Amino acid sequence: MNRVENIVGHIQEMSTVDTSSKTLSTLSTHVLDTNTGLPANNLKVILEKDVRGDGKQYTVLTQTVTNQDGRSREFPHLENGNYKITFETEEYFKSNNVQNYFFPRASIDFIVNSTRHYHVPLLLSPFGYSTYRGS
Repeated sequence: MNRVENIVGHIQEMSTVDTSSKTLSTLSTHVLDTNTGLPANNLKVILEKDVRGDGKQYTVLTQTVTNQDGRSREFPHLENGNYKITFETEEYFKSNNVQNYFFPRASIDFIVNSTRHYHVPLLLSPFGYSTYRGS
């Protein structure tokens, strides 16, 4: 078999592989402490999947902490579905000697519905937070 026939055979073989159940996306996050203007490093992040799709039963997929730049990319690949990412802000504030804060955690529900990269940034202060779908 020559090289061209080998490549054509490989392409035909790949076209018969069922990839419909293998829709996987990647996830990252970045947390900026707007009170200090610095990245929020060493902040615990928990990723959960909504197992029934009704927002009532979640299973923890992973727990990680943000790095020195306030980022985390240490998440498993995600199938289509509903997810929740929780930032344990109380632990972060206490470890940074912030006495007064309002939100002990920030939980964000989001939907994965395509094969792409999802980025969930968090702008954090002791009395508020905001997020958006990043790229």
